[in-house]
Amino acid sequence: MFSDILIQIDGKKIETRAGLNLVDVARNAEIFLPSLCYHKHIDPPLGTCRVCACKVDGQTRAGCITKTYDGMEVEIQTAELDDLRKAIVEMMFSEGNHFCPACEKSGNCDLQHMGYEMGISHTRFPHLFKDRLIDFSPQRMLIDHNRCIKCRRCVEEVITDDGLQVFSYCNKGNETLVGIDYDQEAKLTEQQAIEAMQLCPTGAILVKGKSFPHPFGDRRFDMQSVIKNTPNKHQTLNMIDTARPKERKIIATTSLAGCFGCHMSMLDMDLVLLDLIQLVDFNKSPLTDIKEFTEKCDIGLIEGGCCNAENIEVLREFRKKCKVLVTVGECAIWGGVPAMRNTIPLEECLEEAYLNSITTHPGECKVPYHEDLPKILDKVYPCRDIVDVDFHIPGCPPTANHIWKVVSQVLWDDDYSILYSEFKYD
Repeated sequence: MFSDILIQIDGKKIETRAGLNLVDVARNAEIFLPSLCYHKHIDPPLGTCRVCACKVDGQTRAGCITKTYDGMEVEIQTAELDDLRKAIVEMMFSEGNHFCPACEKSGNCDLQHMGYEMGISHTRFPHLFKDRLIDFSPQRMLIDHNRCIKCRRCVEEVITDDGLQVFSYCNKGNETLVGIDYDQEAKLTEQQAIEAMQLCPTGAILVKGKSFPHPFGDRRFDMQSVIKNTPNKHQTLNMIDTARPKERKIIATTSLAGCFGCHMSMLDMDLVLLDLIQLVDFNKSPLTDIKEFTEKCDIGLIEGGCCNAENIEVLREFRKKCKVLVTVGECAIWGGVPAMRNTIPLEECLEEAYLNSITTHPGECKVPYHEDLPKILDKVYPCRDIVDVDFHIPGCPPTANHIWKVVSQVLWDDDYSILYSEFKYD
């Protein structure tokens, strides 16, 4: 291929052509430059998400709106830029209600994929949990404004055969949202509607009755990283090397506002548990049915967030009695599926659950109250909002591999590498 200019990306000299999109050039050179709004068929590029932030000749700018020219020097993989891009993606997660385990597009979501590639285990920003509209009115689609990141792809690309836009921006500033023209949407063919769903980088646009049918492992972003030299092959948990001397440690676990799935995942170690008990003692834990701490523990594993006063009391006790505290799973890290109630007032939530529900005893619809029942909190809180947390293990639930690798590194400073196929939010 004829090359007429020479540029540098992270010190690597690359021969290319003038006027090409920097994101494309970096990817062709097998250099990871993340992006969410960029789409090859949209010209000029949108430049709305800024996830492709890099430095060009010392100036920070979006890579997707940058064209190549002779002698340009580009920085992509630096600590400062990595942190900047992570912060942008983290804010997208915290500003929207992205419940990955309950989302139809999980595994096929570009936002989720960027989180995986960047190794984001939690966000540094509080989740807003705003109650946003889910619009079921269109003929073929439903529009979930909780998941929209306002990338503008749909506004520019979803056009009727008459050349009219189906989507448009409404309002301004923080109140901006993507509106849909019901009349124009009705003119789209089923295939055009499906293409709009696939164009959306999140699960904001879904076609009614047309879900993503692929099981875990066969979805777009389950197994293969786009970053060169990232270990992708799924591996089973190896037997623990008990021949290597290791100091015996004490582990505590608990389940707060969760489904107990993370504890079930721990038990997926299967026969490896027989080796594990030679290295550790379980103190307070549902696995041992020990109700109270009997000694100081080396590590505490917390599943679930805090939805009532008892959860907070237990969590604070774990913080006092454990040298290292680890949140395991999405519920403990940011609230997870139980936090879906955070978008509505507690009073409405209780009314719907108890007063408006069906009961086998006529007239028995009432909100339960007793002094022995833990007080319900106004919302489900992540553990880090209540106490200091040392490490986070994402997943719903995390795999046994992922949990054990983190625990063994914390307890015995073992080397480990979390595989791309293990690092998931669902």
